[in-house]
Amino acid sequence: MKPEVSVVIPVYNEEAGLANLFARLYPAMDKLGIPYEILFVNDGSRDRSVSILAEQYRARPDVTRVVIFNGNYGQHMAILAGFEQTHGEIVITLDADLQNPPEEIHKLIAKMREGYDYVGSIRRKRQDSAWRTYASKAMNRLRERITNIKITDQGNMLRAYGRNVIDLVNQCGEVNTFVPALAYKFARRPTEITVEHEERAAGESKYSLYSLIRLNFDLMTGFSLVPLQLFSLMGMVLSLLSALLVIVLVVRRLIVGSEADGLFTLFAIAFFFMGVILFGIGLVGEYVGRIYQQVRARPRYVVATVLQGMPGERDVDGVEKRKIVR
Repeated sequence: MKPEVSVVIPVYNEEAGLANLFARLYPAMDKLGIPYEILFVNDGSRDRSVSILAEQYRARPDVTRVVIFNGNYGQHMAILAGFEQTHGEIVITLDADLQNPPEEIHKLIAKMREGYDYVGSIRRKRQDSAWRTYASKAMNRLRERITNIKITDQGNMLRAYGRNVIDLVNQCGEVNTFVPALAYKFARRPTEITVEHEERAAGESKYSLYSLIRLNFDLMTGFSLVPLQLFSLMGMVLSLLSALLVIVLVVRRLIVGSEADGLFTLFAIAFFFMGVILFGIGLVGEYVGRIYQQVRARPRYVVATVLQGMPGERDVDGVEKRKIVR
C-alpha cells in the first residue's frame, strides 16, 4: 500500500540512542492508523549505527527502508537523499537524537491536512545550552532580514512538507543548501506550530560553533545577494569618507604645516580599512566558492546501498531487492 506519510531521519554516529528512537517512533506511527514508511539515511557513521539500522530493517521491513552513504556528506545531503526515496504525500523530517519527540508528529500531519504544504515547528522550551539558544535566535533574526525567509526556529528538524514541495526540491541540483529554507521558497502555504523539545537522549551534538557559523554563511549566501550588495554599498561610503579625509589632511598640511601628532590616528584608520577589505574578500570568496563547487558538477552524495523490500526477496534477475542501488 502506498504510504501516506514518509518519515526521513538522518543518522550519523547515533548507536547509543537508536534503540530508544525505535521504541518510541514505531508505536507513535502505528498509533496514527495510516500507511507510513520510515527512511533512515546513514551519513557515513563510524560506529555500529549501520548494523543497528539493518537489524531494525529486518524487524520491520514492511515500513522501514535504510539508505546507506559511502561516506559522510552532511545532514542536509542525507535529507535530500531521503526525499528522493520517499513515496508519501506528506514527508516528515526528524532528528535521531530524540530532541524532537516522535509523539509530536501527529500535530504536523493534522496541520498539513488543513491545506498547508509546509509546516515548520517552534520548540516550546529549548533544552539546549544558553549560548546556543541566544546565538540561534540572533542568527534567525539576521537571516530573516537578509533572505526574507521567515523561519522562527531554523535549528529544529521536526518539519512537514507536502509532495508538491518535495518534488520541487528534488529537481534542484544545488551542492550546498539549507533544506527548510529551500522548501519554504517553494511552499504556497507555509505555517508553523509549537512542539515540545527534550534533552538529547544519548550521544552528543554534531554541530560545533564553527559548523553553526558555516551553516548560516551557506544559508545567507545561498538565498540572497544582500550581503554582497551591502558590502558594495559600504565600500562606496568608505571610499567617499576616505576621500574627504585626504582632502582635510591636505588642507591642514597646507595651512598648519607638517606634524606627527595624528600619526597613530592615521594608522587606526588604515587598519580599519584593511579589516573591511579583508572581510569583503572573504565575502566575495563565499560566493565564488559556491560557484566553484557548483560548476564541478560532482555528485552531491553517493549511495552505497538501499535496504528495502522484504529481506531475501529477489527480482526477476535473482538480485536481492535490498541492494538495488549502488
